Amino acid sequence: MKIKKSYSFALKTSAQWAVLAIILGLLFRHFFKPELSFWFIISCILVLFVLGFLLIQHRIEKFIYQRVKKIYQEVSLLDIKDLKNTPITSDMETLSKEVSKFAHEKITEIESLNEQAKYRREFMGNVAHELKTPLFSIQGYLLTLLDGAIKDKTVRDKYLKQAAKNVDRLVNIVEDLDFISKLDAKRILLNIQEFDIVALTKSVFEMMEINAKKNDVKLTFDKSYYPILVYADKQRIEQVLENLITNAIKYGKKKGICIVKFEVLDNYKIEVCVQDEGDGIAPEHLPRIFERFYRVDTSRSREEGGSGLGLSIVKHIVEAHKEHVSVFSEKGKGSKFCFTLESNLLQK
Repeated sequence: MKIKKSYSFALKTSAQWAVLAIILGLLFRHFFKPELSFWFIISCILVLFVLGFLLIQHRIEKFIYQRVKKIYQEVSLLDIKDLKNTPITSDMETLSKEVSKFAHEKITEIESLNEQAKYRREFMGNVAHELKTPLFSIQGYLLTLLDGAIKDKTVRDKYLKQAAKNVDRLVNIVEDLDFISKLDAKRILLNIQEFDIVALTKSVFEMMEINAKKNDVKLTFDKSYYPILVYADKQRIEQVLENLITNAIKYGKKKGICIVKFEVLDNYKIEVCVQDEGDGIAPEHLPRIFERFYRVDTSRSREEGGSGLGLSIVKHIVEAHKEHVSVFSEKGKGSKFCFTLESNLLQK
């Protein structure tokens, strides 16, 4: 093993001191005390050598500790409480690496905090923008009615309906935000039960049928399926399917198809995929697609309505089940959103 540098220094210094002491001892014996035993002198020198080595090593350790303590006091990234007043490593290279590692961890922590602060600023800006749009619309309709348009029954009914529509949008945003915050705080308990995911998907198809026909999108499976039993919160998984299928309808192409498929990953996992034939998502947007209020096509998304929290809710619900959600997309070739669920049945 490589000798620690300070040990090497203490050893060499002690050896030099011992050699010098031997020379002085032999000279003293020769000129003043010839009767002294040669081996007695050597024994004394060996004791002096050991004591010298220990003393020098102790002083080096003390010296290093004081210098490192000063570094901790002067460098704001380092916490003096992390430095214990005990014999520390005397290898300055190792010590330097430890200090550099600690400083790097602190810098990484600060960068993470800055990133979180940036995300919070973006989130607050997005919340303000999302709330501002329907609020200003409601304000505009009401002010117009107060300025005299209320006397015109046709205009009055039209504006009140538009105002009510924007109120509904506000309510949806607030309810979705409240739901996500409860999921974050783990204040929503999942009601895990066994149910047929195929039957649940058919039920969601029926709910979405009118909206799908309006956008000329066909809802279908990739093939016929027997019942597939999974363990999850049925109501929350229905919410996941609704959000994913709504997006497939909203962003799919006219006269396109929204396909739902199921795949057995192993004896205990089922993967559910919702695929559309839309424009797809550019690669730079994929890492942020599940963020709250993040929109790939801002103008089109707001025209279509919605809270902008659908995919974020999907991610939170799936992760609350300790499962995984993913997206696969290629520009111009549509998108596929998949999530996993637990199943204890061997599917064919």
